[in-house]
Amino acid sequence: MDYTVDVDTADHYLNVQLSYAASATDGPSELMLVMPRWAPGYYEMLDFAKDLTDFAAADTAGRALSWQKVGLNRWRIDVPQDGRAVVSYRVYANRRDVASSRVEGDVAFVAPNGAFMYVDGDQQHEVTVRFCLPEGWHRIATGLRPHGVDSCCFTAKDFDVLYDSPLLLGNFYTKRFAHEGHDYELALETPEGAEETGFEEDFRRIVSATTTLMGDVPYDNYCLIHMGKGQGGLEHLNSQACYTDGTYRFDSRRAQVKFLGFVAHEYFHLYNVKCIRPAELWPLDYDREAVTPMLWVSEGLTCYYEFRLLQYAGITTTDEALELLSTYFSLYAPFEGQKHMSLRQSSYDIWLNFMNQDNNARDIRVNYYFKGPVIGLLLDVAIRVKTAQRQSLDDVMRLLYNRYYRELQRGFTEEEFWLAATEVAGEPLTEIRRLVDTTADIDYDRLLAPAGLCVNTSDWSIRQVTSPTPAQQAFLKAMRL
Repeated sequence: MDYTVDVDTADHYLNVQLSYAASATDGPSELMLVMPRWAPGYYEMLDFAKDLTDFAAADTAGRALSWQKVGLNRWRIDVPQDGRAVVSYRVYANRRDVASSRVEGDVAFVAPNGAFMYVDGDQQHEVTVRFCLPEGWHRIATGLRPHGVDSCCFTAKDFDVLYDSPLLLGNFYTKRFAHEGHDYELALETPEGAEETGFEEDFRRIVSATTTLMGDVPYDNYCLIHMGKGQGGLEHLNSQACYTDGTYRFDSRRAQVKFLGFVAHEYFHLYNVKCIRPAELWPLDYDREAVTPMLWVSEGLTCYYEFRLLQYAGITTTDEALELLSTYFSLYAPFEGQKHMSLRQSSYDIWLNFMNQDNNARDIRVNYYFKGPVIGLLLDVAIRVKTAQRQSLDDVMRLLYNRYYRELQRGFTEEEFWLAATEVAGEPLTEIRRLVDTTADIDYDRLLAPAGLCVNTSDWSIRQVTSPTPAQQAFLKAMRL
């Protein structure tokens, strides 16, 4: 399966052509092509087929082939006896989010899920994609490696890899560097201030801290695709695609720390969700929702590790780190939603409410992005208490990574997560699980007291106690707080 893509900068289209050759030719057959309905990490049915137009199919001599659209996102083609077909279509690319493609006058962001079809029932084809760049465009940034000497051509071993590898095309700031035995690329659409504020050095420190934490690096090369002003980020095993404030000259230190936490979040996702996956997310099905009760782990604990990684990297002070965590706390603790929806249930219902901004949202729902990191803190403290600081949540993450990703090469179930936590803690974490599974009130001060932390309900912040005991001081030191 070989794709060629022309970029239409005037009308915001990707013009796509697929050259397909069947692996066996035993007479006329049907080819069913499917356009994905969602992008992993973006828990909303985006139905990318809505952006597709002018579908056509022909044989290698240019003669039209019979085809029919089947359902919302399938195209059935009558393939000739030689098993070859040329399929073409256009994809409208004018949305500014990290799961959708965008074509502008001098840059294009390609989200592969919405640009390339796969064969129904078989995502394991090797696939090659070649881009025909507009005149004056010189760069393509992606986690994929170029195919041979052609810098505009890339090969993925299967569609899972292709869909997990966004691309930025055009003219933009790039910098390649090596760090601790791996290759990296910065691809910044709006790079103002990146060099003077030391962004590369901060990123290196985040990488080093994460490598020390997890004990392994699951990629050969990694690409940071940072686009202009906008919102959102999406994790990938070989890259991250994020919108920024349009500059790296931050208005305040607080804004800079928040952004670095955002970068650390997307980077840690390559471990926690790309490798440490809930069983429902592996293997991937691009045609239907991947409903799991464990997104509070995949997303919520990743939010917790934003503040942990910045501390491990030596980037933030204790006050800055706690402020980062407190921001999440303040976004759910004062609201009624936590009395109506458990953290576990929020993992299911995200498919109904991913971008739901109704006025009553915080009164009837809880968001795992906000409550998840606070439960992460409580879980971390509980493990440390039960093991006299010999073990922590870090050990749970390493166990999940090594056992289920590296050794068993599969996702973990809900019960296996709690069994892993029990194995590390030495006893079941019954109370923390109850706080995840129910809407029970949480006695934060009691659960945080061993760590020398408390909750200030006037601003819903998590802070150190005023006069920590020697035991609390030792606990804070061990947590690097």
